[in-house]
Amino acid sequence: MNKKKSGSPLVNAIGTQKLVILAVLIVLFAAFSILSASFRSYSTIITILSYSYYITFMAIGATFALITGGVDLSLGTGMICYGMIGGYLVIEQGMPVGVGMLVTVLVAVLFGLFNGTLIAVFDIPPFIATLATMMITRGIGSVVVGGMSVTWPQAASAQGWFRSLFRTQINGVMIPTGFLWVLLSVIIMTFILNKTKLGRYIIAIGSNKEATRLSGVKVVKYHIAAYAITGFFTGLAALAYAATFQELSPGTGGGLELDAIGSAIIGGTSTAGGVGSIAGTLIGVFIMSMLKTGLPFVGLQANWQQIITGIILLGAVGIDVMKNKR
Repeated sequence: MNKKKSGSPLVNAIGTQKLVILAVLIVLFAAFSILSASFRSYSTIITILSYSYYITFMAIGATFALITGGVDLSLGTGMICYGMIGGYLVIEQGMPVGVGMLVTVLVAVLFGLFNGTLIAVFDIPPFIATLATMMITRGIGSVVVGGMSVTWPQAASAQGWFRSLFRTQINGVMIPTGFLWVLLSVIIMTFILNKTKLGRYIIAIGSNKEATRLSGVKVVKYHIAAYAITGFFTGLAALAYAATFQELSPGTGGGLELDAIGSAIIGGTSTAGGVGSIAGTLIGVFIMSMLKTGLPFVGLQANWQQIITGIILLGAVGIDVMKNKR
């Protein structure tokens, strides 16, 4: 007797939640395109992609923190802090831009390890630990640069080549080179999360930390590793932000972590831990970026982005709750 499959092959392969948010993304793009002819331009697509780079990197990091059953509230201020430190070394200390980029990522990883240690070793709740780190990074960034804004080398300068890693011009046409790095990151981290021991143990920690410990897994080691990954991608986000915008200012970045965390949750990462999708997170980022870019084209203020994003976020969490109940 043949067993009846639950749902269509497409639903079984991709998942209900990812199909829903993919449909939302398509509907948003279609709606903005119909309501505004200007939205359909190539430059608008480039703008959407440019805004998505740093959010995507932060969101990948946020996904790993959420999968463990935690959260990282220091993503936004951390990104600005690490970018300011790297930029300060390049502009004020005369170091090569490659060194500044490396230091940016290394400092970010160190703070990720710091968060992971506070949470995994000292059992400080993730909300409190990363809230403290958010305050620390906001202050450290300002202290290092003396309260002044930091500008990384401009594209036309000798060391401005780093900006072409994320966007470059060929025969006057803007090419979104950063999207290649985003896709590569999504592919690699999807493999790590789903096909490696590191990823499986991180998921297991979020599913049931105590059972994972009793099964012989070094929970502390892998828990810290998850936050180190979060730090690494926050460092990449800092580089993408520095390459996209003209300057980084002390005291800013607060609130950007909500875009990253919201994107991960919209993409199917469970707030309870144990479940996450890097590809889903990418779709969530594009929904956020499309709202941010598209709403002004239809005459709506940026505040509407928060309202619509909140509604979509509630829907995503609602699907997750119903799925868990079933």
